[in-house]
Amino acid sequence: MKYREDQIYIDKIINGDSASYAFLVNRYKDMAFTIALRIMRNTEDAEDVAQEGFLKAYQQLHAFEGKSKFSTWLYTIIYRTAVTKLQKRGVPAFSVNEDISGYFESLETPQMEVMHAQEQTKFIKQAIAKLPEMDGLLITLFYMNENTIREIEEITGLSASNIKVKLFRARKILEAELRFLL
Repeated sequence: MKYREDQIYIDKIINGDSASYAFLVNRYKDMAFTIALRIMRNTEDAEDVAQEGFLKAYQQLHAFEGKSKFSTWLYTIIYRTAVTKLQKRGVPAFSVNEDISGYFESLETPQMEVMHAQEQTKFIKQAIAKLPEMDGLLITLFYMNENTIREIEEITGLSASNIKVKLFRARKILEAELRFLL
């Protein structure tokens, strides 16, 4: 199980094997970057936030109690790091500009299906871009990263009922937009 394996690496790191952290970074770097990018709105800042978040997580790994999944704990750090950076700059938080083509490229399909998937990706990105910024982040966490409502609560600080309402509204907007685009 993925989460049990995470704990094995965490234990190794705590016991002095700092090289084991590379495994966790590789496992979670894509979603960490995605979260940072949605908030920071540009690649360079998102990369900085993701790096800073991974560094903070490494420095505080001894404080990880295992009450939630490591990924939830890490994404919370990434989220808070990004929001704090934006607040210091006085910039409104959240963006929905994500390249989700990687979700389709991993499928081994004939050329025409790949082209169709790329076209769908373009439409999905356009539809997500029309969502309120936080809703785009919630859609990504819930549907693409398959986080639970409880995990999203921990990451964003929103209540479960607020998350459910935002997801419901976002789904309705996406459905209408995708019906129009497709």
